[in-house]
Amino acid sequence: MSLIEDLNWRHAVKAYDSTKKVSEEDLNKILEAARLAATSSGLQPFRVIVVKNQELKEKMVKGALNPEVMRDCSHVLVFAAWERYSNEKIDKVYDHHTDVRELPRGRFGSYTDQIKQIYGAQTPEQHFAHTARQSYIALGLAMAQAAELKIDSTPAEGFSNEVVDEILDLKELGLKSVTLLYLGYRDTENDWLSTMKKVRIPMEEFIIIK
Repeated sequence: MSLIEDLNWRHAVKAYDSTKKVSEEDLNKILEAARLAATSSGLQPFRVIVVKNQELKEKMVKGALNPEVMRDCSHVLVFAAWERYSNEKIDKVYDHHTDVRELPRGRFGSYTDQIKQIYGAQTPEQHFAHTARQSYIALGLAMAQAAELKIDSTPAEGFSNEVVDEILDLKELGLKSVTLLYLGYRDTENDWLSTMKKVRIPMEEFIIIK
């Protein structure tokens, strides 16, 4: 199937079959799609936490807008962004870039000095707003890869960030949760959305050409 067909196939599943699990092979493909996402300055200022432990999922249900979806899905992917930028984080990323490309460390020093100056003038709140936006690109690619594999997904902002951050000890990692992505296989009898037509704004209204 083409990407467009895959995207027409997918929808935000409202009920999962708890007996069906996503294979490790397919899960890794979805995670790789997220890892390969484009990010500002190539900093990848977020991480993806994979929650497959049922006990952890049960704890995270507290405060979830769709608790049954969280409970019954195969895996919960937590997209968590850096709380803030730092010179050390930027240097670590660019040291990795130069090492992989077999270039001398500091090769991109003039550029990293520039972005350090930009982020240095911003507040932690501005940092997180920026890092969180980066994570949405990866979220979209993960959803697209899941659809290609005929794995259902549900993106979610309807949850308690405080509960998830505490249960997963994200603060210790310098991270804050942004979005969740539930993965699994739809329960066709209980997923009320699965029989409905996909609805989007018409192309002529969605696209504005100047």
